[in-house]
Amino acid sequence: MTTSNLDTIRATYEGSPEDNAQHLMAALAPDALWIEAAGSPYAGSYVGAAQIVEGVFARLGNDWATFSAQVHSYLADGDRVAVFGRYAGTHRASGKAMEASFSHLYQLRGGRIIRMEQVVDSAPMLQAMQA
Repeated sequence: MTTSNLDTIRATYEGSPEDNAQHLMAALAPDALWIEAAGSPYAGSYVGAAQIVEGVFARLGNDWATFSAQVHSYLADGDRVAVFGRYAGTHRASGKAMEASFSHLYQLRGGRIIRMEQVVDSAPMLQAMQA
């Protein structure tokens, strides 16, 4: 049985945070390019699992007391999968909560993620991060 690109991406959102992280790490190609939206608190391009974890996920864990990505839609087209949803979280330092719309566009090759580009409404995130 082969896993579809859509199944691969769904597995990175729909389990426990620990399961999602494990599935994401397993699905990333060694040279996966991860692009966080310009204007977001974590804007930039990260290559490979170590940079992605250090530049995005470790910072999310440090900055937010709670943080989640709730998906409402997936769209698959060949080697691409688009994900649409809302982030929710409470900033650790300010204590402020936020919700922000996001989209993630993944490109896969051979069942592995080779690229992810984020689009996010960063204003609610930035406002929650201000004391």
